[in-house]
Amino acid sequence: MASQDNASRKDDGAGGAPRRSPRGFAAMDPQRQREIASLGGRAAHQSGHAHEFNTEEARAAGRKRHAGRQGAEPPSR
Repeated sequence: MASQDNASRKDDGAGGAPRRSPRGFAAMDPQRQREIASLGGRAAHQSGHAHEFNTEEARAAGRKRHAGRQGAEPPSR
């Protein structure tokens, strides 16, 4: 039992851990993922648990996020 069949493992060749195949949500095609995610968003809005920022809340969040950056260069795009 000292030797294991390593040929069945997918190895990335870098000597690290073997690569794993995506499963479940990650294995679905992107269109199907978007459909499922949108169902969750709709359900959140219908139940009243979703929050939509109004203009003033968005400004306040932006100010709070960037408060420590005074004097720093703006990020380049």
